[in-house]
Amino acid sequence: MSEPSLKRLEQKLDALIEHSQRLEQDNRLLKAERSAWQAERAKLIKQNELARDRVEAMIERLKTLEQSG
Repeated sequence: MSEPSLKRLEQKLDALIEHSQRLEQDNRLLKAERSAWQAERAKLIKQNELARDRVEAMIERLKTLEQSG
């Protein structure tokens, strides 16, 4: 291989390595974001369940009051 060909190959390899590193960084960021979204989702599901339980309890109390009144 001639010197210019080796130089071009080296430049292409450097560009590929740089691109690979950017992709790895993007992947790490996306995984961190996904983890945060999953935690937020779990928190919201729990809050929703608590709210539903409270509403159901209020409905039962209202039914009891209605029947006794």
